[in-house]
Amino acid sequence: MNRKIIFLCAVCTFTIASLSAQNSGRRDNLEFGFKAGANFSNVWDTRSQDFTADAKTGFAGGVYAGIPIGTIFGIQPEILFSQKGFKGEGRMLGFPYSFSRTTSYIDIPLQIQIKPTDYFTLVAGPQFSYLAHQSDKYSFAGNTTVLEQEFENENIRKNILGFVAGFDFIYRDAVLSTRVGWDLQTNHGDGNSSTPRYKNQWLQLTLGFKI
Repeated sequence: MNRKIIFLCAVCTFTIASLSAQNSGRRDNLEFGFKAGANFSNVWDTRSQDFTADAKTGFAGGVYAGIPIGTIFGIQPEILFSQKGFKGEGRMLGFPYSFSRTTSYIDIPLQIQIKPTDYFTLVAGPQFSYLAHQSDKYSFAGNTTVLEQEFENENIRKNILGFVAGFDFIYRDAVLSTRVGWDLQTNHGDGNSSTPRYKNQWLQLTLGFKI
């Protein structure tokens, strides 16, 4: 992973730990925390052609903040390391084959909070994703090939715009979160954008703790 990304995550974690204070669970408190869990992801073809793939499980985790705007509303930014991808298998020329792709992103969702109670929060908003690493694994007739690619994104405008929505269940300092998300557009960083043919879509389950 890019050293700048690792440094950014370390600084954010240190800042959150330094600024965090004890809270009573009230909806109008400033909150910080960390979370970890799993993505269940796949891709879909926007051209609706004959393409099928199986879902893949990957790690998801990072830090978050809850910034209140009154008692009912708030803003919840997050910085997450998020693995996505897909896999498939079949037979060709009488031999079995399989393919698996794992993409590692730095995801930055900027969500609006709706907090009807102290124990339940609805969230939704845009997400900016920065590709850090991609691993492709091919297996055919007993032979396996792995291709690894690292990406250094120096242009913050070069990202994938997506959308996430979900909810949090809060019990004392523990937060159980569910999200669904999907890609919308690719920003090329030069003022142009495009709709990717194969878009990520994922279900994310994490367990977090306020600090």
